[in-house]
Amino acid sequence: MPPLSLFGDAAPSAESARIDGCSDRGSASLEFITAGMLMLIPLVYLILTLGTIQSAALATEGAARQAARVFVQAPSHAAGSAAAQRALDLALADHGLDPSSVALSISCAPNPGQCHTRRGWVTVDVAVRVPLPLVPPIFDLRVPLAVPVEASATQQVSRFWGAR
Repeated sequence: MPPLSLFGDAAPSAESARIDGCSDRGSASLEFITAGMLMLIPLVYLILTLGTIQSAALATEGAARQAARVFVQAPSHAAGSAAAQRALDLALADHGLDPSSVALSISCAPNPGQCHTRRGWVTVDVAVRVPLPLVPPIFDLRVPLAVPVEASATQQVSRFWGAR
């Protein structure tokens, strides 16, 4: 005798459900995989994006610091600019960033026209645009396809600079 349901009629047996094609057997795993993928793919992309941005932040910070250090130790403004650019290129290459997307600016205080003065301050600003991973640059969207990352470092010129 078939079991009765809450409404008094007989509950469908497994065999009748198989014949009708209405069985829910095995659908839980399919639902779990579908829901898991819908949540896992954005999470993996978020982790990938944050890792890329963190790498760029470390690269720009290190590049700015090293560029400021080599600039204040250079014998002239031209040699300092060339050394700062080399330090910038090296630091960005270590992190896999394209040096062509970088803006480098050097400012001096207290005398902006004369960077290599005793106890003068040299500030190096580095700005880079980090492209979002897995997004081709072909898309012409109104949202930015890159994240701007900036870093700044300041070094003091030695008080013995002119005594060399």
